[in-house]
Amino acid sequence: MPHCSIFRCASKFSAWGRFPVIPLRTSSPVAAFFYLPPPLLPLVASFSHTSVSSSISAATAPSMAKPPTAKKVKHEMEMFGDVRVDDYYWLRDDSRSDPDVLSYLKEENAYTELVLSDVKQFQNQLYTEIRGRIKEDDITVPIRRGEYYYYKRTLKGKEYVQHCRRHIRDGGAASVFDVMSTGPEASEEHLILDENIKAEGRDYYSIGAFKVSPNNKLVAYAEDTKGQEVYTVYIMDIENGTLLGKPLTGITSYMEWAGDDSLVYVTMDEILRPDKVWLHKLETDQSNDLCLYHEKDDMFSLDIQASESKQYLFIASESKTTRFLFYLNILKLESGLMALTPRVSGIDTTASHRGNHFFIKRRSDEFYNSELLACPVDNVTETTILLPHRESVKLQDFQLFNDHIVVYERENGLPTITVYNLPPIGEPIGRLQSGRTVEFIDPVYSVDPEESQFSSSIVRYSYSSLRTPRSVYDHDMKTGMSVLKKIETVLGGFNAPSYMTERKWAIASDGTQVPISIFYKKDLVKLDGSDPMLLYGYGSYEVCIDPSFKASRLSLVDRGFIFAIAHIRGGGEMGRQWYENGKLLKKKNTFTDFIACAEYLIENKYCSKEKLCINGRSAGGLLIGAVLNMRPDLFKVAVAGVPFVDVVTTMLDPSIPLTTSEWEEWGDPRKEEFYFYMKSYSPVDNIKAQHYPYILVTAGLNDPRVLYSEPAKFVAKLRELKTDDNILLFKCELGAGHFSKSGRFEKLEEDAFTYAFILKALNLIPITSS
Repeated sequence: MPHCSIFRCASKFSAWGRFPVIPLRTSSPVAAFFYLPPPLLPLVASFSHTSVSSSISAATAPSMAKPPTAKKVKHEMEMFGDVRVDDYYWLRDDSRSDPDVLSYLKEENAYTELVLSDVKQFQNQLYTEIRGRIKEDDITVPIRRGEYYYYKRTLKGKEYVQHCRRHIRDGGAASVFDVMSTGPEASEEHLILDENIKAEGRDYYSIGAFKVSPNNKLVAYAEDTKGQEVYTVYIMDIENGTLLGKPLTGITSYMEWAGDDSLVYVTMDEILRPDKVWLHKLETDQSNDLCLYHEKDDMFSLDIQASESKQYLFIASESKTTRFLFYLNILKLESGLMALTPRVSGIDTTASHRGNHFFIKRRSDEFYNSELLACPVDNVTETTILLPHRESVKLQDFQLFNDHIVVYERENGLPTITVYNLPPIGEPIGRLQSGRTVEFIDPVYSVDPEESQFSSSIVRYSYSSLRTPRSVYDHDMKTGMSVLKKIETVLGGFNAPSYMTERKWAIASDGTQVPISIFYKKDLVKLDGSDPMLLYGYGSYEVCIDPSFKASRLSLVDRGFIFAIAHIRGGGEMGRQWYENGKLLKKKNTFTDFIACAEYLIENKYCSKEKLCINGRSAGGLLIGAVLNMRPDLFKVAVAGVPFVDVVTTMLDPSIPLTTSEWEEWGDPRKEEFYFYMKSYSPVDNIKAQHYPYILVTAGLNDPRVLYSEPAKFVAKLRELKTDDNILLFKCELGAGHFSKSGRFEKLEEDAFTYAFILKALNLIPITSS
């Protein structure tokens, strides 16, 4: 999921939830031009459809092996006079140590390996092909912070990144033409942290936060070694690599520096709800840390954001509908937290700071697409409207600079960037006018803000589309000039103009138009209904699944697949109402929208039922489970990753992480209306004796967001009731969590595994490759 790497709203999209060279032109009174690097050299690659007669059948000998059968232990649950029987409830073991449970999971993994053993060689070839597109030794675009450039480096053959920096010898004002020197005259590269060394001997390793102190002398990094998203924070002297004090344990990845000698961080309660925010003085014991705020309402969770000015931290307490703020003046830590926005049900606020003003994005039931306000730091109740609410434009976020504000919005389902000038600090601020909009050529695309310098006139953003690799641009807000700093290298003959991206609209059962993003290679598809297709969907938490580039996807598209994304209700692509109309008692719109998109693609000859594959993860896995029960005839293959499929049982149990905070997303089944509505679509509760497609389900044993037992129960019940002989596979990673394995090549292996399953189910794997 998501996608909002430095948005102030990122916690809603990417933190706790069950969860995705093109020329540009700038609309501006200032003449604009673009500096582009030389074009990439053309490479050659060719693929073609494989006929069924010369391919490995999905019904080969390994596929005929007998699948595991989970034992049945009757477990009755009664609510409102309704009795549900869950014969596989025993599969839930919160300790992850029950021998019977682990034995069953290992049996499923062994069965999956056996069934796919006939395509293992082809899977390995796919992996080699996918990995061959990556420039393994590379660096990210350097980020300028004070006197240093910071960047990440990858090494050939290594799974993880190195965190590095170089000193800027000849400082001066930042420019879009700045380039980090690496030659003989350049400053020496300093290796701050090598994740490869830290990950040695571990099945899982992830750094959830890497924060450099304002004076560039220290770094605090949050480390997770199990995939449970519970972190240990180490504070290190950058120059000599020594650790300061004891590590901070049992915290979230939410932390920020409060000056050069203090950290503010968030911890969780027993159900992994971020509930307390703390102030830590360096080189003191964690037991002496000061609790700045404790959120006792189990519907709310906490997070931290730093202002671009680095003078204030904002502590947010949020539910799915309400968000209120405190601020902490880093120069006056002794003053503690001060209220910025009030706790009012249905009001959602995010904030930042510049000069003598706070800037606030505010959403309410009335102004559902949000408005932008400003207020004096010394009088937070005196607000001025900078951008009013608009029914057709959703205000997604904003980014502040010394002389500018950059506004990120959505209109007609597409992201936009608009730059406004701000008056000198200290002068009154009024309605924003004469904004300059950056425009994009692709019909569907993705745009995200990147870290920028508050004191500069340069905003950095990344741009991508289904056919455009991730491209990082520096945009000069004074001149309107944009410079491409780096485009992701794709080896193996990739040529963007050979591919087509389209945007189409399906009509939902209630007449709503639902956008679909489509991607294919021009010379490989027939568009007569015979092409295989992979259709992806999510549709929850207001998350926007904007079309972006993924190199591994080419291993399907270059074999004649069409790839599509259904931007269904429950997501945020078309504005706040798009989300509201796909949650709670309108959740089924998410599923019927997806079915409508599938039917549109079939009717318009993009694919057929016999060639339509579907995929979704987490809450997107709920989508897959629901539509499989509703319309199993519509799909040939389904892949459900870490799927949230036992909706009623999970949402009735407040001891499970996320349950209490998500009653505003799915509904509270302790109320009769919600209970029966949720039961009517919950995948586990709606499996019946009918034919199902080929299905692959995955899980992570240490997953704190979707318990591994949900997909395990889903598979066990499917095995019991389905009436077909189509392959049903379950793979549970025993050493990972919600986001599966942590290494970059390990993730590519998972893509190859999934694609091999899809191609096997479609009989598109050549016999000669097996």
